[in-house]
Amino acid sequence: MTPEEIAALPYRPCVGVMLCNAGGEVFVGQRSDMAEHAWQMPQGGIDPGEAPREAALRELREETGVTPDLVTVEAETEGWIAYDLPQDLVPRIWKGRFRGQEQKWFLMRFHGRDDQIDIAAEHEEFSAWRWLPVEELEGAIVPFKRAVYADVVAAFRELV
Repeated sequence: MTPEEIAALPYRPCVGVMLCNAGGEVFVGQRSDMAEHAWQMPQGGIDPGEAPREAALRELREETGVTPDLVTVEAETEGWIAYDLPQDLVPRIWKGRFRGQEQKWFLMRFHGRDDQIDIAAEHEEFSAWRWLPVEELEGAIVPFKRAVYADVVAAFRELV
């Protein structure tokens, strides 16, 4: 695809979840589809007719096994945060229909125990998970998503 064709594509509507534990650390999962270190917070698309908050709780459950009764939704970003995929990935991801994602992020506080987190799922997103200090978050993420994570950290830092 040419840069002009990519620029004409829309963004995929998506949600993201910054899940924090009582110590202020953030949940990150190692993407199961990438060999190199590619940690990320839970995120995913919004289904037709689904509100962003509903999508965030669904994605959290699907990717981590964490159910809504184990979290408190504490905040959401005011607007949407967009990122572009690297040009070589656009044709391979989402069948080349999107240039990147436009995300609404939610800060959720985890009230459960670590053994209540279960990343084994039908369509496994993560191969491993850990709690990470918020200061280390941006450096652990794939480079093309780092600006998004910096914006999310800035939006929620005072609440983490």
